[in-house]
Amino acid sequence: MDILWGGMLLTGIIYGAFAGTMPEITDAVISSSKEAITLCITMAGVMAVWVGIMEIAKDSGLMEKLAKAMRPLIRFLFPRIPQGHPAEEHITANCLANFLGLGWAATPAGLKAMEALEELEETRRAGPADVPAVPRGTASNEMCNFLILNISSLQLIPVTIIAYRSQYGSASPTAVVGPAIVATALNTVLAILFCKFMDKTKRII
Repeated sequence: MDILWGGMLLTGIIYGAFAGTMPEITDAVISSSKEAITLCITMAGVMAVWVGIMEIAKDSGLMEKLAKAMRPLIRFLFPRIPQGHPAEEHITANCLANFLGLGWAATPAGLKAMEALEELEETRRAGPADVPAVPRGTASNEMCNFLILNISSLQLIPVTIIAYRSQYGSASPTAVVGPAIVATALNTVLAILFCKFMDKTKRII
């Protein structure tokens, strides 16, 4: 990606130098940099509010209740994860953060879930031969299922999109809430069906 973006920028600058449009390129760089900083500040404020709400929900016990309510779903989606394994907690936290539209807050939990799933595979490799494990460097079914579920990302409140729409002057930033719920719900249902189908075929995807 560094090479791709660097090449695109360099190509644009070289073209601008030969085409005589360097002043326009300079103005675009300055205005874009200013807009990027403003957008980052806006997004930081929005995320701070929602992450704070999530922390309040956690301290009040609401997150724990939601996690318990989601436990049967997690067991259904990831039946090969031992009950009580740390991966369950991280997957639940990731799903809840995505459900509340806190994609950035979901990332740390997602990384921890992947690490826990890799540790689980290491345990399986070191255990009895009758416990199936994938070769090193190969994603397990649980990893693939979690990644697909994370990408489908059922969202109740698409905070990031609302913040973008607000930043760029939308008359109704929250108008996307309904369509987003329908679209992400459909994505999630299809993702679950796909994961269960691939599990049935006993293939590593």
